[in-house]
Amino acid sequence: MTNLLVLIPCALFLGGLGLAAFLWSLKSGQYDDLDGAAARILDDDDDPPR
Repeated sequence: MTNLLVLIPCALFLGGLGLAAFLWSLKSGQYDDLDGAAARILDDDDDPPR
């Protein structure tokens, strides 16, 4: 029973930390252009050697 007194606050803290990281990533624009990354991987922009 005393383990729960430690584990529950730890779980709540880690959950809040994960939520804060997710909200920060939304605010910083990490999910704005989901299709652009898929198209960029197919684009071959290597210049031939001179």
